[in-house]
Amino acid sequence: MTSAVTEAFGKARADNRAALVGYLPAGFPSVAGAIEAALAMAQAGADVIEVGLPYSDPLMDGPVIAEAVHRALAAGTRVTDVLRTVEAVAATGVPVLVMTYWNPVDRYGVRAFARDLAAAGGSGLITPDLTIEEAGSWLDASAEHDLDRVFLVAPSSTDERVAMIARACRGFVYAASLMGITGTRDAVSGDASGLVKRVREHTNLPVAVGLGVSNGAQATQVAAFADGVIVGSAFVRRLLDEQGIPAIRDLTTELAAAVRRPAP
Repeated sequence: MTSAVTEAFGKARADNRAALVGYLPAGFPSVAGAIEAALAMAQAGADVIEVGLPYSDPLMDGPVIAEAVHRALAAGTRVTDVLRTVEAVAATGVPVLVMTYWNPVDRYGVRAFARDLAAAGGSGLITPDLTIEEAGSWLDASAEHDLDRVFLVAPSSTDERVAMIARACRGFVYAASLMGITGTRDAVSGDASGLVKRVREHTNLPVAVGLGVSNGAQATQVAAFADGVIVGSAFVRRLLDEQGIPAIRDLTTELAAAVRRPAP
């Protein structure tokens, strides 16, 4: 069965462009503020939205996202707030994935989390720290509730591991463009295009590139070789700088146009 996320990528491909995937953490600058920002992102042209589940030990997150997550936790954001955010965004028709470390899902209860995420209209999970070897309970629960499971591959992943991860994914494969934490970069990693090619040798799923894309020029560059462009820190930075919803809308518009332009 084709997922809503894969369908969104398919529609982008039919338009001869890459899909735009935008990330924002739930609960920042408030629960209502995060919902408003995500809705603005959806309305301005994001094809898929990632809602981050705030967690106290965000190993992969750079300083921008880590600060936003810290503030969300300090304000008392809970899993129920994440699900409420998912429900609000899913109502727009834009597919929503939750980006989360595994511990909160495990503590909530894997089957219960899958059930409640599906009930909220969520499309699935992106799980940056969950290894395939430890993913059995999630593979079962996601299959039961028809949810996508997006795992990460990295430039350091062996071909054998890339194949294993690609087989387990549903929705798309997340290609981390570089080794390290999230954050904006001055240039897109040269490893990104090679990694996308390696993933495509093992799957027909879309491959989206994340980590480091922060502006239209970089989005155009990645869109030339990937099926999707993932942007997170650049959006969060605008909220941290208190630029507000207009800045979220403007950046989404810029990036949505950029993934439609051919690379120079």
